[in-house]
Amino acid sequence: MKWSTSLVLSVEILAAHKLRTLLSVLGIVVGVAAVILMVAVGKGAEQRILDRIRDMGTNLVAVHAGQTRIIAGRQRQISTVTTLVAEDAAAIVEHCPAVARAAPAVERRLSVRWEAENANTTVLGIDPDGFTIRNIAIDAGRAFDAEECRGRRRVAVIGPTASSNLFPNTDPIGLMFRIGRIPFQVIGITRAKGVDANGLDQDDVVIVPLGTAMRRLMNVDHVHSIYVQASSNDRLDDAEAQIRTLLRQRHRLQDQPDDFTIQNQATLLATERETAQAMTLLIASVSGISLLVGGVGILAVMLISVRERTHEIGLRRAIGARRVDIRNQFLLESALLAGLGGILGVATGIGIAWIIARLEYWDTVITWMPALIGLVFSVSLGILFGLYPAARAAAMEPIEALRSE
Repeated sequence: MKWSTSLVLSVEILAAHKLRTLLSVLGIVVGVAAVILMVAVGKGAEQRILDRIRDMGTNLVAVHAGQTRIIAGRQRQISTVTTLVAEDAAAIVEHCPAVARAAPAVERRLSVRWEAENANTTVLGIDPDGFTIRNIAIDAGRAFDAEECRGRRRVAVIGPTASSNLFPNTDPIGLMFRIGRIPFQVIGITRAKGVDANGLDQDDVVIVPLGTAMRRLMNVDHVHSIYVQASSNDRLDDAEAQIRTLLRQRHRLQDQPDDFTIQNQATLLATERETAQAMTLLIASVSGISLLVGGVGILAVMLISVRERTHEIGLRRAIGARRVDIRNQFLLESALLAGLGGILGVATGIGIAWIIARLEYWDTVITWMPALIGLVFSVSLGILFGLYPAARAAAMEPIEALRSE
């Protein structure tokens, strides 16, 4: 029998049992839609995490004093050292060819006050180059310059969250407020960046000149971090190696372990991408179980179909149909059921992902590869689960099949 004739006959048979056809493809629809939706949500979460890491800086290598570890999803310092100093940043720029610029920084949670408003926020002391390295853009006002840093001026650039907490319904530019007991003037507001990869609000910050923070606010002669910008994205690993060698020499560590921690943005991006992709794959695999349920549904429907059409099978065999023709007929019907479910599942999954993105419940990234894989897998599953009913139908003897009527 020609494939075109079998196809027409299969469509007619499936159309004659609309409700049964609909119920049999429903499991495939749910399975394919679930896989596409979960992959879209997972890809969206992955993209959001990677964007947050990129927002931390351009070609960034971060050097932190002491040893740090990721605990409960956040970076924690497990040792306190005072060997990292501002001069190390200057030495890194001078002696590391892969480095474009570096900015030392100190950071501490401090109390800030304006009139009757009080808040506890992160105070970041940094050089002007730190704005460029950390991708800190100014939304209103201006940033402080090198002269204000050298003069240890009491000026501050604040984040949007700190601004709303401390100056509700007020334009803070030009206003005086206090960090601890020291008065500062607001000269700028940063552009919103949201939370970072550790879940911390990057906008709840007050940025002041490094010297002012070290001498007037924290009374320290060392820095907590040095933010380094590599000359290019391809040289991040080179920059990390050069910085480690230089700092070990400057700190005279010899056979001792590092008294600092270096975080390479490229390594962090790769690690987060691998973690997010593994989670997306896991979620998609769990969602794919519903595809197996749909396949079992097709198996059950095809077995019922074989039982109901025993006389038809015997009649077709009696007038000359071969076993392979009967087998192909039922395999084609099974593939059509799965293919129809796959197409409807792709449309449903993409539609729901698009609606979620429009409503801004979650970030979603819709790609065609999961849709194509879901469609191919659903058809393959239909053929696989259709093999047994097709073989059972093809194995019937004409006389016995006709006698069953």
